[in-house]
Amino acid sequence: MSKPCTLKSSSKNQPHSGDEGEAPSRIAGSEGVASRGSAETRSKIENFAESNKLAPIIDTHCHIGFSDYDADRAEVLQRAWDAGLESIIMIGAGQGIEGNQKTVDLTALDERLFATIGVHPHDAEKLTPDVIAEFEKLAKHDRVVAIGEIGLDYHYDHAPRNIQQEAFRRQLELASHAGLPVTIHSRDADADTYAILREFWEEIPGGVMHCFGGNVEAAKACFDMGFYISIPGIVTFKKAEQLQDVVRACPVEKMLIETDAPYLAPIPYRGKRNEPSYVAEVAKAIAEIKGLAYDDVARITTLNAKRLFRLPGATMEPQIAYAIRDSLYLNITNKCTLACKFCPKFKDWEVKGYYLRLPKEPDLQDILRAMGDTSPYKEVVFCGYGEPTKRLELLKAIAGELKKRGIKVRLNTDGLGNLTHNRNILPELKGLIDAMSVSLNAANPQDYVKWCPNKYGEAAYPAVKAFIKEATQYIPEVIASVVTVPGLDVDECRSIVENELGARFRDRPFNEVG
Repeated sequence: MSKPCTLKSSSKNQPHSGDEGEAPSRIAGSEGVASRGSAETRSKIENFAESNKLAPIIDTHCHIGFSDYDADRAEVLQRAWDAGLESIIMIGAGQGIEGNQKTVDLTALDERLFATIGVHPHDAEKLTPDVIAEFEKLAKHDRVVAIGEIGLDYHYDHAPRNIQQEAFRRQLELASHAGLPVTIHSRDADADTYAILREFWEEIPGGVMHCFGGNVEAAKACFDMGFYISIPGIVTFKKAEQLQDVVRACPVEKMLIETDAPYLAPIPYRGKRNEPSYVAEVAKAIAEIKGLAYDDVARITTLNAKRLFRLPGATMEPQIAYAIRDSLYLNITNKCTLACKFCPKFKDWEVKGYYLRLPKEPDLQDILRAMGDTSPYKEVVFCGYGEPTKRLELLKAIAGELKKRGIKVRLNTDGLGNLTHNRNILPELKGLIDAMSVSLNAANPQDYVKWCPNKYGEAAYPAVKAFIKEATQYIPEVIASVVTVPGLDVDECRSIVENELGARFRDRPFNEVG
């Protein structure tokens, strides 16, 4: 199975790719702005990942332009490439005005290095009109990908707060004029930081809250502005409970990872000088907290970084087979019986860093080629942005092949297969499907139709219930699930499933898929 990586515009108004029937893909760059890096760079990245079998990751915030690395910078970079880093974003701010030029110059060392420019709030008094004019020139450099780190720091107050605020606004204006995203520093200043950002957020192409230290509500405030949060090595610390709670509660699709090197080295390197290769420890910690595989976190956060900073990468190709955790999922159709209002396909057709809008309905050979070797996975799951039972004969053929291979087969379904085929399809699935997850999604027909419009109307709900109940006679493991949409009585749904239908119950988070 191919491992796609992609770039996509961070523009809030970019349309979805393609209309029905087209073969859309997600492509680098936005609004006429080319992605940065040559074809040679992209080839280098792809060949490295293929030869080393490492999931590429990106350190989106480090200060390796600092003098801390002058003696061994080449070795630090080599360790980063050896650890699977695809790119590194070096922050120009933090060592005075002159540090920005040095950081930009360092991008010449390797095409996988990128830079930001800006004045740290500690140095806010140094932001003169002449400096802004110099930044306007530097912002045109093809390796400069953001303005930052900029913001407010009321913890140290190295500069008067009114001067910090003015410098922050001027640099947000710079980002707006340059068409660049922003990297934000906020310490003990969130109220003012967010208030100022709200003055500009519609004028800048996104941003990230560097070294995020707020709570879940603060994270959601960032997301509301279209910003990412960046998770540092602090997440590995035993007492970092608030940050771990944020990671647990928030979608990884809204996260970047960083080292903030030379600071904040993660465990097991705490107390040492930090460096980009250690960002892998951040990805491992996020994976453990969220119950994902390391590769999942690497893939998604890398995609996020490419989108925000418009880094070099390949087109995001539609996927028939895609791996999440230790399961392989099969996306065999985009045809649906329902038009569920919470379905992400109406937003972007993505799940956990994969693009699932198919250019055509795949045939058996297409699917077998996409599956490849299934032995590394604990199960293969029929689940994509479409209802698998709409292609029942194909489903049975694939499941039969998988059973010959001795692998567990799971089917995720809307439970309307008997209605759509005008017969009881469950006996046909006996011996082919080991586990089945059926979407119940409501406690009554009225709510079902509200959230899952369909051509059968309220008759669909009792049909789903009947399907779940009868499935327990043919399928060894049957789970009825609900998406926790606002207003849903989860306890009532649980009671229906367990007491009336005799199946297991599972509730799935609203606005998170995969």
